[in-house]
Parts: sequence; C-alpha cells; structure tokens
Amino acid sequence: MLKSINILLILVSLLTIQSSSQLPKGFVYVTDYIPDITIELRYFCSDNFVGTHIDGYEAEKCILSLPATSALQKVQAELKKQNLGIKVFDAYRPQRAVDHFRRWARNLSDTLMKQEYYPNVAKKDLFRLEYIATKSRHSSGSTVDITLINLDTKKELDMGSSYDFFGEISWVAYQKLTKTQLQNRKLLQEVMLKNGFRNYPQEWWHFTLRGEPYRNQYFDFPVE
Repeated sequence: MLKSINILLILVSLLTIQSSSQLPKGFVYVTDYIPDITIELRYFCSDNFVGTHIDGYEAEKCILSLPATSALQKVQAELKKQNLGIKVFDAYRPQRAVDHFRRWARNLSDTLMKQEYYPNVAKKDLFRLEYIATKSRHSSGSTVDITLINLDTKKELDMGSSYDFFGEISWVAYQKLTKTQLQNRKLLQEVMLKNGFRNYPQEWWHFTLRGEPYRNQYFDFPVE
C-alpha cells in the first residue's frame, strides 16, 4: 500500500513538473505556489467589457513571473491572518488578447456591454483616456488584477465599483465612497504596496511588481 502511494506521489510530481515546463522560463502557474488562491479569469468567459471570450485564454489558469508569484504569496499569507484572501481577475495576458481589445475598441458600433462597464465614457475615447492600450503591462507577466474576498463566505469585499469599470469611480484616489468601501480599498492598496507592488491610479484592482523581470517585453504564448 505504501509503495503504491509513493508511486502515485512521484507521478503527480512528474505531471506538475511537465505542466510547468510548458511555460517559458521564469513563468509559473500561480496555484502551484498559492493553492488556496481564488481564480476568476474574466477574459476566459464572456463576463467582461467586450462581452465575449478573449483570444489567447484557452484555460482558466493564472500565470505570472516567479518573482511576482512569490510576492503575491506573501500578500496571501498576510491577508489570511485577517481571514481574507486574494481573488484574481487577470494575470499574464497574451499580446493576442490585447490585439483583440484593440479590434473591439475600433468597432464603435459594438456597445453590447457599455451600460455595465463604461456607461459614462464614449467608446471612441477609451484609448485616449488610457483604459485600453496597444501594449499591456500584463503581457510582461508581472501585473495582476485582483480584489479581496472573505475566506469563509468567498464573497468579494465591497470596493465601490466593479472590476474593469471604466470611470472615475474606479480611480485609486476617488473618495466619494462609503466608509467601508474606502477602508477596503485602503487595505488592498496597503497590502500590495507593502509586498512589492505598485498600483495603477485609474484602476483600484491593477498592480505591477516593482522591478519586474521582463519589463517592456510583451509575450504572446496562450494561457493554457
């Protein structure tokens, strides 16, 4: 019986190594390092500002550079002391996904998700206002979009606006929120900045590792 268990463990280890080896050097599957992290990749499904599955997302797998994953590991450990945890909406993003966003943004007649994600912003202004770009820090592998959840209920903490909402209410400095919403945003910002990330002022959920290893390199391998 013991011998069979040992063989099974070896096979599982080999499968894990084989799975990880399919990624470019320096990239890892985050759940291999943070097994209890919650993943909800919005671009793998249609619940996003485009309203459809996005090119390059072939599996709901969270991929990041190893340094970014190690930093996120520290964030999760610190949050667990408060019975909180991380939910990831997006991590590594293939360039082909960014190209999909660009094509969508140029099609001004496609406003399927406007009321939910950008009701007060004209679609033609999304590039100018820097809600969409031709290159994304996500494609360099050390940027992550996250929120906080209660570990008991798995419910997201109230941040005052939804993920990927294009508008001033999503800015980090926005103050016209309830006390609880402001406290939740403050906690998220503090724990991320403390553990080596920097924020993006227009999106409370968006963080990039300081000293990221592949800055200005834009990868295009699929998420699978």
